[in-house]
Amino acid sequence: MIDRIDHQIAVQRAALGVLTYRQELLASNIANADTPHFKARDIDFKDALGAALAGRRSGDVGMMATSPRHLGGAAGPSFAGAIKYRTEFQPSIDGNTVNMDVERSAFAANALRLEAAMAFISSDFKSLQLAMSQ
Repeated sequence: MIDRIDHQIAVQRAALGVLTYRQELLASNIANADTPHFKARDIDFKDALGAALAGRRSGDVGMMATSPRHLGGAAGPSFAGAIKYRTEFQPSIDGNTVNMDVERSAFAANALRLEAAMAFISSDFKSLQLAMSQ
């Protein structure tokens, strides 16, 4: 039973993870708008979601343990390899590539997508709760 519920919300859960990670990247860009030589980063949602659903680490070569005493590597999100540097629209003198208009717009659009993903997940759970109660 739990396997079917998990399978039903797997796509929404992966999308929520990607959107949350993207929100963190966009917030980091905004926070570093005045940092010299900071390069704005973003994530390609389609590639990242595909990587998250496939459970693969895009762009990652992985680590191989040659001894049982080796510690496992710190596993980041499976879509962290989909991070790209944003292209500059207008170069700045200090080398910073953050364009606040682009960042604010992307942040707001991503926040709406996050709310929609949460609404879809909530709707799925309400439907499951209704089905179980009858």
